[in-house]
Amino acid sequence: MSTPTLAERTTLRLGGPGRRWVTATTEDALLDAVRTADAAGEPVLVLGGGSNLVVADEGFPGTVVEVATRGVRADVEGDDPTCGGALVEVAAGEDWDGFVATAVARGWVGVEALSGIPGSVGATPVQNVGAYGQEVADTVARVRTWDRTEGRLRTFAAADCGFGYRHSRFKAEPGRYVVLSVAFQLPVGTLGAPVRYAELARTLGVEPGERAPLAAVREAVLGLRAGKGMVLDAADHDTWSAGSFFTTPVLPADRVPEGAPAFPQPDGSVKTSAAWLIERAGLGKGWGAEVTGGRATLSTKHTLALTNRGEATSEDVVALARAVRDRVAEAYDVTLVPEPVLVGCVL
Repeated sequence: MSTPTLAERTTLRLGGPGRRWVTATTEDALLDAVRTADAAGEPVLVLGGGSNLVVADEGFPGTVVEVATRGVRADVEGDDPTCGGALVEVAAGEDWDGFVATAVARGWVGVEALSGIPGSVGATPVQNVGAYGQEVADTVARVRTWDRTEGRLRTFAAADCGFGYRHSRFKAEPGRYVVLSVAFQLPVGTLGAPVRYAELARTLGVEPGERAPLAAVREAVLGLRAGKGMVLDAADHDTWSAGSFFTTPVLPADRVPEGAPAFPQPDGSVKTSAAWLIERAGLGKGWGAEVTGGRATLSTKHTLALTNRGEATSEDVVALARAVRDRVAEAYDVTLVPEPVLVGCVL
């Protein structure tokens, strides 16, 4: 069997080969691959679902460890699970949306609005993945890791994970921690968590703060994401992306551009919309052909996604991201921050 390239394992479908490739189907194999590479002084790229990566066209000059571990184990608390809920331990290599589908089917509440997000379970606490008013920090109980710096297993309770907006202690020290499994504390019921996101509430026909059936929430989220090109489809180049490429800007109140969406935060800062800034800077859906020769453009459905139109290189996507960032900075003096991890690429 030939060695895969990163283009075959990333949702942007970009990136060259690894110098060495290990597919770890068990936790022991995962630990052995990482420890062996570290002992040899070999660079390591731990690869989950590949949904949040932009890897250089030259590939990765070290060992790619593909996390392919599997397992979902639930401990239902008490005689009445609707009171205690379920503590669900999930292997890092499990497909995230597959786990969400299982949760909805089993009546586990709290991740239904995170339907349709590509990638693996192990990646979700690193970015504190979130969408439609939910984020994994809401339900994570603990994260089991291998600490490459200290050379030992470490388990972090949610309070020790340093969760913030698209942030965690694991992201703050890139490469240090290899996530082995994630445990979620999930209430049990037929209704989803209170709907926090106005667009989702409108789609469901409820008021913000009200609840809707779990399956209805999942179906609504999948529909909304599909309409924005955010559900993977090999035939649709708008889905050949890393999802939302830039994080939501969080600004001092006096720095929010006039007319921009504004969501005040408890610390006095204000979240605004990266998509609004991009569009008002004159970059509409499908923009970017003049930068990349049409090989990479903004999605034709959603200006926050940078897409591979079929023949893009990693450098095309980086050049497009740079052009978007610079145009917004020039127009609004706001520097957009990329959400994907750039490996061998410089923005």
